[in-house]
Amino acid sequence: MVATFARLQYVFLLFHYGNLRTLHRLRIQIPIQYFHFHFNVVRSVSNAKSSYNNHYYLLALISFIMCFFPANRGYSIDANQNSSIQSNSMYSYVRWVIILQLFLVYTYVSIAKLYGDWLDFGIIEILMKDKAHYPMIGSFLQETLVHKSVAIIGIVFDALIVPALLWKPTRKVAFIISILFHLFNSIVFQIGIFPYLALAFTVFFFEPTTIRNIFFKKKQAFTENHFQLPEFKSVLIFGFGIYFIIQLILPIRHHFIKDDVLWTEEGHRLSWRMMLRSRTGIIQFKVVNNETGGSQVVKLEDHLTKKQRRKIAAYPDFIWQFAQYVKEEHTTNSDNVSIYALNSKVSVNGKSYRTFIDPKVDLANEKWDHFGHHKWIYPSNPKD
Repeated sequence: MVATFARLQYVFLLFHYGNLRTLHRLRIQIPIQYFHFHFNVVRSVSNAKSSYNNHYYLLALISFIMCFFPANRGYSIDANQNSSIQSNSMYSYVRWVIILQLFLVYTYVSIAKLYGDWLDFGIIEILMKDKAHYPMIGSFLQETLVHKSVAIIGIVFDALIVPALLWKPTRKVAFIISILFHLFNSIVFQIGIFPYLALAFTVFFFEPTTIRNIFFKKKQAFTENHFQLPEFKSVLIFGFGIYFIIQLILPIRHHFIKDDVLWTEEGHRLSWRMMLRSRTGIIQFKVVNNETGGSQVVKLEDHLTKKQRRKIAAYPDFIWQFAQYVKEEHTTNSDNVSIYALNSKVSVNGKSYRTFIDPKVDLANEKWDHFGHHKWIYPSNPKD
């Protein structure tokens, strides 16, 4: 994951201090190496499944969006070398694209919380149990009133924070509440840089004069009052239109996939479903040689880290991907094998363990469908 953050930083550095000649000639069209490094970031985040986090996904999206912003016209090296591209202003679309992205994130996060285990505070209780050892606040976090407050405030905050920041009469109050909310998340849930990233984004909601008077008092103010359209207006409208349509559809795709996403996990990722479930599982992988009839049980510790072993039994895509990995290992030895998941059981949000994967299905020869249901996952309702 350190490599992932390194690539993220490199993407930002490439954009801000990138190829002067190419940026100057193409203005907003990005050199191919920017896309190369951006998609390396996405691939790294996707492959490091045991460390997947929606916050990393948001960082990848922001790095992608920045490829289409004229962010090099202020303090970048090429702007210093070429005064003709220097500017102390930005197009308004830059601000609104970021705000719309944040609105989608917060809105879908709020909607996702409207389900049973959040509304009865059960998942909050589970999340807080791991915090009991915290100095000073550990016992306080175990109180039922705290669980109810976290659940209710979480839904309301995520649903209203962007509109409240946009509306001038509530902006300052919303900003103060945002600071308290994100600091609480940072201290209690320790979710990395996201709380501070979210706070940094609030600058887009304030008037430029307010930000300048606080942080950039010596900066020359942009006072010109004229309307100017970007050179590639049609391309920007079309491109961001497609982008936001995808961002609207991805988080709701699980509604079109059979069964409950809380059980199957199908459609969970890239959907802003944050801190909604706790999963644990047990599993064994059996490899059968189709030519000799011999079989063996895979020793997970020979192939996976401790963190990966904790995760693999509870998530169907982890299970399928590991089956493909084992198949490839045997394929290099010219072995024709089948791979089965035995004794697969999963507990979701502290509930009793239930059978998860069909032990009769050869996972080595199954295909993964990113937008469909997999029949080898047992239904959440045993009657189905």
